[in-house]
Amino acid sequence: MATLSSLFDWLSTALILLLMVPLGMACIRMLNGPGYADRFVALDMLTGLAVAIAALVASVTLRREFLDVAFGISLISFVATCALAAFLERKKGPRG
Repeated sequence: MATLSSLFDWLSTALILLLMVPLGMACIRMLNGPGYADRFVALDMLTGLAVAIAALVASVTLRREFLDVAFGISLISFVATCALAAFLERKKGPRG
């Protein structure tokens, strides 16, 4: 059982490190995306990756507080996505 636990910890740590690659790529896309929509999509991807990383950290450390952090990030992300979509629609103007 201890071997399975150490394997799970190693796998979770490897997945956290693997998630750093798309995290960096999304940061680059958000900083120099050509339009607002590209930056909004990159922000959504960043928050999704942050939720995944928080869940993996919770499984490695066996602390429930990281799941609360993941839940808070996902709620804030949803509200921010709705607000930014409304902003993008308003900026686009009426369709004619």
